[in-house]
Amino acid sequence: MNTNWVAQWIWNGETEASPRNEWWCFRKNFMLSSENAESAVLNISADSRYVLYVNDVQVGRGPVRSWPFEQAYDRYEVGHLLRTGARNTIAVIVLHYGIPNFYYVKGRGGLLAQLELYDSDRLIDVYGTDSSWKTSRHLGQDARAPRMACQQAFTERIDGRLWHERWMDRDYDDSNWGFCRIVGPALTAPWEGLKPSGIPKLTEERIYPVRVESLSRVVPVKLTTVIDIRNHMVPESTEHAHLVGYTGFVATIIRVPEGRVQATLGFTFAAVNFGTCWIDGKAYNEEDFRGEKPELFLDLELEQGDHLFVMDVSGLEHGRGYHIGLDGDGPLEWLSPLAVETGKDSAFVSIGPFHTVKFVDHEPGEELDMTGEAYLQARQDMQSGTLTALMEWVRPIPLSLVSRDDVFASCIWKRECRPVMVPASLQQLVSPNGALTEIPRFDGADTEIIIDFGRELSGYIAFELTAEEGTVVDCYGYEYMRDGWRQDTHSLDNTLRYACRAGRQSYSSLVRRGLRYVMLTIRHASATAKPVKIAGISVIQSHYPVADIGRFQCSDTLLNEVWKMSVYTTKLCMEDTFVDCPAYEQTFWVGDSRNEALVSYYTLGAEPLVKRCLELVPGSSRQTPLYADQLPGGLSSVIPNWTFLWVVACQEYYEQTGDAAFASRIWPHVRFTLEHYLLRMDELGLLNMRGWNFLDWAPIDQPNHGVVTHQNVFLCKALSAAGQLAIAAGQPTDGAAWANRAKELGRAINLHLWSEEKRAYVDCIHTDGRVSDIYSMQTQVTAFLCKVPELDRKEALEQLLLQPPGQFVPIGSPFMSFFYYEAMDEIGQYRWILDDIRRNYGRMLEHDATTCWEMYPGNQDNSGKSAAPTRSHCHAWSAAPAYFLGAIVLGVRRTAPGWKEAIIAPQPCGLSWARGAVPIFGGGRIDVSWRIDEENNRFHIRISSPASLRYEIRYPDGYEGSSERIEIPDCTTEYMQ
Repeated sequence: MNTNWVAQWIWNGETEASPRNEWWCFRKNFMLSSENAESAVLNISADSRYVLYVNDVQVGRGPVRSWPFEQAYDRYEVGHLLRTGARNTIAVIVLHYGIPNFYYVKGRGGLLAQLELYDSDRLIDVYGTDSSWKTSRHLGQDARAPRMACQQAFTERIDGRLWHERWMDRDYDDSNWGFCRIVGPALTAPWEGLKPSGIPKLTEERIYPVRVESLSRVVPVKLTTVIDIRNHMVPESTEHAHLVGYTGFVATIIRVPEGRVQATLGFTFAAVNFGTCWIDGKAYNEEDFRGEKPELFLDLELEQGDHLFVMDVSGLEHGRGYHIGLDGDGPLEWLSPLAVETGKDSAFVSIGPFHTVKFVDHEPGEELDMTGEAYLQARQDMQSGTLTALMEWVRPIPLSLVSRDDVFASCIWKRECRPVMVPASLQQLVSPNGALTEIPRFDGADTEIIIDFGRELSGYIAFELTAEEGTVVDCYGYEYMRDGWRQDTHSLDNTLRYACRAGRQSYSSLVRRGLRYVMLTIRHASATAKPVKIAGISVIQSHYPVADIGRFQCSDTLLNEVWKMSVYTTKLCMEDTFVDCPAYEQTFWVGDSRNEALVSYYTLGAEPLVKRCLELVPGSSRQTPLYADQLPGGLSSVIPNWTFLWVVACQEYYEQTGDAAFASRIWPHVRFTLEHYLLRMDELGLLNMRGWNFLDWAPIDQPNHGVVTHQNVFLCKALSAAGQLAIAAGQPTDGAAWANRAKELGRAINLHLWSEEKRAYVDCIHTDGRVSDIYSMQTQVTAFLCKVPELDRKEALEQLLLQPPGQFVPIGSPFMSFFYYEAMDEIGQYRWILDDIRRNYGRMLEHDATTCWEMYPGNQDNSGKSAAPTRSHCHAWSAAPAYFLGAIVLGVRRTAPGWKEAIIAPQPCGLSWARGAVPIFGGGRIDVSWRIDEENNRFHIRISSPASLRYEIRYPDGYEGSSERIEIPDCTTEYMQ
C-alpha cells in the first residue's frame, strides 16, 4: 500500500543542506484524541539514516539503501505504543553523511515522517513532519570523526557529558530546541519518488561474549590523527566515490617545547600515498622506516624548537584517510606552518595539488601526471627546510577534515603493552546478569581487555557501566586472532570512542559493525579516578529476518560444520540487501549476490530479499547503461561480469519462483543493458571494452581494456539467459533473437579465442592485437560452464577440469570455486566437489573460523611469521557448500519454474547416511533422509514434501533402491477449517 503523503521533508535551520557527518535529533509531542483508532502506522524516511523511537521505545532503523529518485521509506505498526488522551512523543535521530560512499548516494539532510490512524481500513487522522517539530544537533557527537573506510561512512565518537542519553523520552525537556525548517513536500528533489521498502524490519538480538581473552596494561602514544586528504585536495570528490589522483604534499610543524626528544613518527595505514618525507629539509624514504607495510615507523632525535615535517602524498586515493601519529619521551606538539590562527583550520596544511584526475573505470581518462614541472620543483624546494618558495601553493586543511585523534592507531600502536593474568572476577563480563564487574586499573596506564564473542557477529556494540566523568571507553572490533597474533583491520577503522559522564550510564552504538573480538580500552580520567565498573558489554546482532528452514547432516562431521558455517555466513551478509561482508565494506556487490541467492534458496528461503536486490540494479542506469557493479552508491564502477551474472540471476529467480510478472517487469531492463553491451562488440564479433574486467583474485590476464575471454563467455551465458527470460515475459520472438545472439558470440569465441596448440581458451586479446600467452583455469571453467565449447573441445575442457595443467593459473578464491563446482557438477564429478570442500573449508575450520573467509587460508611467510590468512573473515561469496551439499548429497533439484516439479537424486560420494531439508518457494520444504545398507547393497530414502510437488526419485548408480514417501497437504483455508 503506497502512502498518500501530507507530511513534508524537514531539516534544521542552522547548518548547510548537506553537512558532513552530523547527527540531528527531532521530536514531536502530541495529544492523541482519536479514541476510535484501531491501528496506527508510522511511515518514515530520512537522508541518510535514522533511528526511530515512539514513547521511549526504539521502533526501527532505516531507511533501507535506495536511489534518491525512488527513496525508500519504512512502515511500522505503532498503535500498541500510543496512549489515547495522553501526551505522546515521536523521536528520531538522523545520521547525515554529507558525502557519498558505496551504499549511499549523496542527497541532502532531511526527515519525512507521517503517522496515520485507522478505524478498520478508514483513515481518520494524520500527523506529519512540519515546522512544528523540534530539532537539535546531537551535541555529544563528534563530526570530525574519520571515515570507517572508503566504502563506508564515519566512525563513532560520542561525549556522554554533552548530551542526555534519554533525549528521546516523553518527559525530556526540549524547550531549548529549535523549530524545524521545511525543505519541501514529499516529492522534493533529490527525493523524486518514494517507494515502500518492501522488506521486513531487520532482526535485533543481543549477543554476549563467551570469554575474556586477555588483560593488558597499556600506555598510548602521544599524538594521533586522521586526515581526509582526498576531499581536501579534490573538493569535488565530496560529490562522488570515484578513485581520484593528485600530486601534492601535507605539512605541519613538530614542536619540541623543551629539551631533546627521542621521537617516533608512525603511519598505521601506510598502504597508499606513502612517499618521501622531509624533516627540516632532510629526506626520508620508505627504506629509512622500520616495520612492514601497512605499519611504518621513523625514529628521530629532535632538538628543542620547531621542525618542519612534509610528506609527499601524491597518488591515487579512494577515501580511506591518512593515519599519522607522533610519540616521544618528552612533550610534543603539532602546529600549523601558517602564522594566522582562524579557529577553523588544523595544524596541517597542504601544498598543491599540482595535478588532479578522476577515474571512472568504463570511461577514457587521463593519467596522473607525476612529471609536472611545478610538482618536481616543489620536491626540490623541500630540501630548503622551509615553505617560503611554495607559499602560493599552501592551503590550510580545515578542522572538519582532521580528526581530534586516531582511536584505531591508539589501539594498535602503543608505547607500552604488558599482558597481565586475567583474574577470575573479570570473566564476570561475559555473564548477562547485570552485575557490576570492576575493571582493574594500573597506575599511569590504561586498561585493555580483549573480549571474544566466540563467533563472527554483525550489528551494534552496546555497554553499560559506572565511571567517573572524563573516563574514555574505546572499542575496537576485529575478526581474527590466533596464538597471540591479532589481524588488525588496517583498511577499516572499526572503532568507537565514548567519553563518560559521572555515574551509571549506557550506550548503544548507532553504527553497524562486523567483528568477533572487541578490544575494550578504559582510558582513565585521572590518576586518582575510581575503578570503572561494567554491567555488561554486548553486540545487538542484526540481519535480514529469515528462518533456518534448510537442514543438513551426514556421516561426515566436517561437512556438517562446513554447511553450518556457510549458512551462518550467508545470514550475516543479509542486511537490507546482500552485502559482501559485515565488516570491511557492507556493500551490495551485484555479481556476488547471484551465488549468494542460490545459497539462500537452498537454506533460508530469502526470495523477497533476492528480488529486492535484482530490482535495485536498473536504477544504476542513471550512472551508466552498463549497470554498476555495486550499488546504490556514489561510485559508478562497471564489472561487466557482474552485470552478466545479474541477468543470469534474474532468469534463475524466475525459475525459482515462477513469477512471470517479475519476468515481464525486469525484461526491458535486461534488454536495455545488453543492447548497450552489444554496442561494444568489435570487428571479430567479440566484446572489447574498457571496464573493471574482473573475475577472480588471481594472476589471470584480465586487462581493463581489450577482449577478455571469461567476460565474453559470461556475456554468452547472459544472452542465453536473456532469451529464456524474454520467453517467460511473454516475448517468444525476442527470446529466439537473443538465443541466436548467444550462438553468434559462441562461434566468435571458438573462432578467435581457442588455442589448438594448448587445446584451451586463451585469457584475452590485448588492445594492440597481442594474443595472451597466459592460460588460466578460470577461463576454462567459465567457458565450459557457459556451454561455449562443442564436441571434442568440450571433451578437452573436461579433461582440463579434472587434471589442471601445472602451468595454468589455478583458482584463486572461494567465489571462483563456486563456478568450478558448477562445472564439475555438470560432468558428474560429485566426489571431487566434496573432497575440495573438505580440503579448503576444512582449513578454515582449522583456523577457528565460524564463518567463510573471502579467500582461502594463506601460509606462513619466509620469516615464519603468520601471514594474514584473508582480508574478510566473513564473506558470503564463499558460502558455496551450503548450496552444493543440498543439491548433491541430498540430491534435491528443481526441474520446473516455481518448484512445481523436482528430482531427488542423492549422490552418496562415500557417505553412509544423510538427512536434511530444502525450502520450497511459497512455503513448505522437501525433507530428505537416506541411508545405505552396504551389506545388502540397498539405498533407502525417506522423503516428505508438499502434496502439490511432483518429483522423481533417482537412486545412486550401483544400488537397489527403496523409498518412503510422505505427502503434506497444502495449508489452505479449506483444510484449516
